[in-house]
Amino acid sequence: MNHLQAIRVFGRVVETGSFTRAADSLQMPKATVTKLVQTLEAHLRVKLLQRTTRRVAVTADGAAYYEQTQRLLNQLADVETSLGGEQASPRGRLRVDVGASMARHVLIPALRDFYARYPEVRIDLGVSDRPVDLIGDNVDCVIRGGPLQDDSLVARRIAELPWITCATPGYLARRGMPQHPRDLAGGYCIVSYFSPRNGRRVPLRFLRNGECIEIAPPSVLAVNDSNAHVAAGIAGVGLIQTFRFMVQSHVESGELVPVLADWQPEPQPVHLAYPFNRHLSMRLRVFADWAATLFADRLGPVAATADRLAMAG
Repeated sequence: MNHLQAIRVFGRVVETGSFTRAADSLQMPKATVTKLVQTLEAHLRVKLLQRTTRRVAVTADGAAYYEQTQRLLNQLADVETSLGGEQASPRGRLRVDVGASMARHVLIPALRDFYARYPEVRIDLGVSDRPVDLIGDNVDCVIRGGPLQDDSLVARRIAELPWITCATPGYLARRGMPQHPRDLAGGYCIVSYFSPRNGRRVPLRFLRNGECIEIAPPSVLAVNDSNAHVAAGIAGVGLIQTFRFMVQSHVESGELVPVLADWQPEPQPVHLAYPFNRHLSMRLRVFADWAATLFADRLGPVAATADRLAMAG
């Protein structure tokens, strides 16, 4: 038995709660994963996992073994890093997940710079507005905007996203320019965005001189993808409220016109987050620092904040 491999495989089964998901994340046959865990249990003469037809549960001995072996694996990774020269030249593969709009407008256009600095790092980039299970999907870090919820993650605030409300010149010529947020309830066509996570529509929010107004008028169209949301606005379907960086070029070209510019909601924070128990490798450290600088430069810097935060998926 490859003892070290068996320990790592057992750890993935614990983290994913499934032999199948562990095998998928490790790119190994399920039979191999099962055999390694069984061999490890036979070697230890201890039952580490309780298996049923529906799920895999960790025994008390298995939980204690997982906690101690993960600590040892992290220490081993630190030793290998110091001996292998990763401090000078980070290397290896990173699994990163980012929202579709931030991938398209911010991250992907700058990746050539990252690879020029760190040519031995490889990135598997998941692009979706849907939430991701960092532990179960074996994701190293996620970049997301929005409120913080999951206290199992370490999060670093890397940017602030200012909002904009806008529509096409043709639509505003037909309907007229709103003068107050409450005007939008009087017949304006709204293109809404609804959360891929819970299906709830995001209301329009406005803020001026301490007065906050939230409006949820009926929408002619609702979408759960940020790029589709902008596309509907550009097509003249109706008025949209979105992040300024997504439509800045369209505003500058005249395709979209800002409305209610003196009613701006609070900017939305952007965080880079990773699992609390995940070993912080040098490649993850350099990516996090590079991404923080990139997003601050492209979207606007933020005030200093603690790294140990919770993060929404």
